Amino acid sequence: MTNYHVFSGNPLSRGETERRDEKWIVDASTGDRASFVIMRDLEVFVLSGDEYELVLLNNRDLKELEIANANALFLGTLDSRAYFVLDVSGESLLETEFGDENRRQFLDVRTAGGVLSWEQSGIVAQAKSQIDWHRKNRYCSVCGRQTVIVRGGQVRRCDGCDSMNYPRVDPVIITVVSDGERCLLGQSRGRATSSNRFSALAGFVDQGESIEEAVAREVMEEAGIEITNIRYHSSQPWPFPYSLMIGCHADAVTTDITIDDEEMADVRWFTRDDVIESLGGVTDGLTLPGPLAIAHHLIKSWAENQTG
Repeated sequence: MTNYHVFSGNPLSRGETERRDEKWIVDASTGDRASFVIMRDLEVFVLSGDEYELVLLNNRDLKELEIANANALFLGTLDSRAYFVLDVSGESLLETEFGDENRRQFLDVRTAGGVLSWEQSGIVAQAKSQIDWHRKNRYCSVCGRQTVIVRGGQVRRCDGCDSMNYPRVDPVIITVVSDGERCLLGQSRGRATSSNRFSALAGFVDQGESIEEAVAREVMEEAGIEITNIRYHSSQPWPFPYSLMIGCHADAVTTDITIDDEEMADVRWFTRDDVIESLGGVTDGLTLPGPLAIAHHLIKSWAENQTG
């Protein structure tokens, strides 16, 4: 059974074959079967109500709103429709223009992920990461000239030196280490929001490093703990800006904590009872990440003895 997290249920076909045909991309983006996810200042346009859903505009809507679709990025296809994301930052698009009692609004992507369906949150993750990456990569890193969008936004090409720049994904390992009846949780110095909020240990994978090596290195660097029996649990796209969270479990070989004071505010062992109480809503001694984050599910799976 697929273990879905928020942002990981994207139903779109990424359109590898279609992306090879620039004419197909143009025809699809201007046709009557195009659907546009709308983003403004990296917030996504949604319809609120008993349930939230993405607002998907078509070319007729864009024409009425006097919004050009020339810079739309192709996301993929579903049920014979082509999906694009359009950045309307700087445009005069107003929620009130739609006349539906102000139920349409722009939400930050983190909030949207918590209220949209898994499938739509996955589309939003792709859309937000693509917009964010294109904003930061308008110029060639080799010769400095302006780049152009090709393959529907999957690539930026430099017409000067012909180099190709592909959207980046930053792999991040996140791990719950246990010694049986205790698990190791920490507070990142940069993210500490309260004295009792703890999460799984995490860090970026280095170049030339395997996932297993990254897990062992990060746990040793942050907590001074040696580990073994590293095993994969699940992964989660995390569009802030374009990370892939790789969730793992591991067993402790040593248990004496040595904290990296520059990176970590605190690292502690917590008992299974501590974690179960916190997951159940008792937060006096320990506050854990909410269900939006993969850390919550890693910690919960350990508490329920479902670590593989």
